[in-house]
Amino acid sequence: MPSPVSQPVVAKLTKAAIFLVVTIHPGAENEAAVRALCGDLASLLRAVGFRHPDGQLSSIMAFGSRAWDRLFGAPRPKDLHPFKEIRGQHHAVSTPGDILFHIRAKHMDLCFELAMLIMSRLDGVVTTEDEVHGFAYFDARDLLGFVDGTENPVDQAAVDSTTIGAEDAAFAGGSYVIVQKYLHDLKRWNAVPTEQQENIIGRYKFSDVEQDDSVKMPYAHNVLTTIVEDGEELDIVRDNMPFGEAGSEERGTYFIGYSRAPHRIERMLENMFVGNPPGNYDRLLDFSRAVTGSLFFVPTASFLEDVAPGLTPAASAASPPSGAGSASPRAEGSLGIGSLKSEAEHE
Repeated sequence: MPSPVSQPVVAKLTKAAIFLVVTIHPGAENEAAVRALCGDLASLLRAVGFRHPDGQLSSIMAFGSRAWDRLFGAPRPKDLHPFKEIRGQHHAVSTPGDILFHIRAKHMDLCFELAMLIMSRLDGVVTTEDEVHGFAYFDARDLLGFVDGTENPVDQAAVDSTTIGAEDAAFAGGSYVIVQKYLHDLKRWNAVPTEQQENIIGRYKFSDVEQDDSVKMPYAHNVLTTIVEDGEELDIVRDNMPFGEAGSEERGTYFIGYSRAPHRIERMLENMFVGNPPGNYDRLLDFSRAVTGSLFFVPTASFLEDVAPGLTPAASAASPPSGAGSASPRAEGSLGIGSLKSEAEHE
């Protein structure tokens, strides 16, 4: 049986991205329309990407817990559940989301064209809950002025940290993804002295060099988001992007983290919002507010291409996706153009 082909979770960094979160309207006809798009998404991507072969166009299609049960039924990914709201020193909200489309390319026109084709297929089928157009900002910095993504794993380490293996063999090759939209209070942030900003982040602002442990504050962002289990640091892949409008306060960072298990990211968020120990929370949250929060499962490209439009959840249980059971997924598939990350990474 062939190995499942993964969606391009670890595709190259790009200059532009669209993050699109939608919910599915009630009704079997709407569920059938979404299943039909699953099988056709690769051809839509080829139609757009062929017009600019060097544009690095790729797309991820991922599903929330409620949507998975409606569309595919059993079996289901063992760690898929709704995003867990966190109330601590600050609030990590949980917001609706049945499907996530993460579209990346060198140029926004490619992202926008593919997004329009997707949404034309889903016209009357879904409601858009959130749409964010992200852009690269100078030398991989966010709007706070710091480089974002320095410690991302690369190459095989990126695949290993994001790709499910034998621990859930029926869904080998898949991934989990958590998204949050953060709005920054840039007026207050920019009034903070640079040295204090560096203590909050745990890095020096202009050089991007990490602070030495001897001077790093216990509440530093990169301290609280480092997760170690059994002596091993648990990595995730971030592809955060700045976004914003010059004429409003709607500006910030769109966090998107991919992992082979959602608890890795959930522990990071618990440390940030509640603190580790409780009360030692991420001081970045004094300036940056989470206004969305959703968890999705990223099935393999093989799974998507095998979805039948009229498939019912009961039928899905009797017909597992091709390649299920393999623990040797490939990192790039028919939904991506490009190779593994080799450039400076988002944090």
